[in-house]
Amino acid sequence: MPDWFNATTYNTLDSGIPALTTPFIHPWSLPGPVLRNPAPTLMKTPKRLLPLVEEGLVDEVLSQLMSGKEASVFIVRCADVICCAKVYKDAKQRSFRKSTSYQENRKVRNSRQARAMEKGSRYGRKMQEEEWQNAEVDALFRLSAAGVTVPRPHLCHEGVLLMDLVGDGEGGVAPRLNDVEMSEALALDYHARLIKEVVRMLCAGIIHGDLSEYNILVGEHGPVVIDLPQAVDAAGNSMAFEMFKRDVINLRSYFSTFAPALGETMYAEEIWAYYEEGTLHPDLPLTGQFTVDDRPVDVDAVLEQVELAIEEEALRQMFQSDE
Repeated sequence: MPDWFNATTYNTLDSGIPALTTPFIHPWSLPGPVLRNPAPTLMKTPKRLLPLVEEGLVDEVLSQLMSGKEASVFIVRCADVICCAKVYKDAKQRSFRKSTSYQENRKVRNSRQARAMEKGSRYGRKMQEEEWQNAEVDALFRLSAAGVTVPRPHLCHEGVLLMDLVGDGEGGVAPRLNDVEMSEALALDYHARLIKEVVRMLCAGIIHGDLSEYNILVGEHGPVVIDLPQAVDAAGNSMAFEMFKRDVINLRSYFSTFAPALGETMYAEEIWAYYEEGTLHPDLPLTGQFTVDDRPVDVDAVLEQVELAIEEEALRQMFQSDE
């Protein structure tokens, strides 16, 4: 078994993210084949996965699972465990554009890198790619530690993220939420679960930023949130509420097709109000009801408070200069 499976071994990314923080105990690591009807022959190892094979992190590439807008995903074998390898596509091949609203407040390691990224030089573009990939790795580690139902990450190496393969509990790969037959009762159940997940995410300081029925898998025990390269910092992004609201509305729009009662809910506003008050926690009871305060703003009162604050600051500085 490779060294990185050892619970005492830690690979640290350049960003300081540990590549492995817990013993590798895969939920589907049973003797014999894990997937139904495995491919009779192994596929040719993709070029981007060769470094992991050469370093003993991956033993075999079994098949390609999917190819999405920002990455291709492969099923791989690591010793006796079946895992998932997400290979990020080059920026020129991606259809998802990195909006500045997603990148706001993301940390850059030093001023040289920040200048290079701003100028768009070859080195700067390379740094942007690393920053984009590390955003998902960082988010997965933080969310996994916070108890959010996401694939457990193991390491990121040469632009490849190695993580748990989400199974359906019957020996197959978990389907996307969009591909699952839905009843009203199941829609209400899954919606309630996912609202709890977005609350846990927000309590961990993270907003998915692109949450929909296409970025959720249905595993053995229910919904699993995936695809987080565009995750944003809830406290440091000026568009945080708009992105959070869009994620929650996407859930409402999808599930209300099967459970119409969800169409009138206002979970985004209710949750965000608790978040701003500092009282939000994962077990907080929610109603989905919220009363919007549409009273006109008292501009004169606001300006008066601003003027008082300015006067107080001027007095404070005057007293400091006299000392």
